[in-house]
Amino acid sequence: MMAAMWISLKLAAVTTVLLLMVGVPLAWLLARRRFRGRAMLEVMIALPLVLPPTVLGYYVLLLTAPAGLLGRAWQALFDASLAFSFSGMVVASLLYSLPFAVQPMLQAYRALPGPWLELGRMQGLQGATLLRRVVLPASRQGMLVAAGLVFAHTMGEFGAILMVGGSIPGETRVASIALFEFVEMGNDRDAAMLALMLLGVSVLVLSLVYRRSPAMMADVRP
Repeated sequence: MMAAMWISLKLAAVTTVLLLMVGVPLAWLLARRRFRGRAMLEVMIALPLVLPPTVLGYYVLLLTAPAGLLGRAWQALFDASLAFSFSGMVVASLLYSLPFAVQPMLQAYRALPGPWLELGRMQGLQGATLLRRVVLPASRQGMLVAAGLVFAHTMGEFGAILMVGGSIPGETRVASIALFEFVEMGNDRDAAMLALMLLGVSVLVLSLVYRRSPAMMADVRP
């Protein structure tokens, strides 16, 4: 049980860090730039909100399988399978939780006072420097909300993770899958304990986010 919980926590932490690295510049691009294909990019980012997790997991499995594009490259680089591995679950989690990282950052960027950006540009700040020195410090609440939502959402993943990672004890068996298996086996004691642990983590994370950024959480519409 504790091994499954540890894998879930590790997966949520890795996914959160990577999605902040991806979501921060991606949201800035969507908030401040007009370009061909922008609408389609927004659709692809939001798709996991409505797509059944097993459908997303199926396509990620095809991508990470030994014959898939990512699977072949991973096998060539590391001589290991990407499917049914922790790294494969990270790929699925990144896609599945992407909108929960991008949406709060979009709202934070759009709420920035225009004069702040103009003042930064007048001081010669452009591009990544403007983002790092002006935008990100002013968007701390958005980053906090994004991190909290991604972490909590990843902790509760089931369908996509099961499709891509399976249920290998000590490797890909996360807490949500272990809970399902406990229920199937009629192990009510362990199921109740694990469910309580997952509930506690989710309540703790979201409570911290609501406490620090109540206004932004009220505006988030997953």
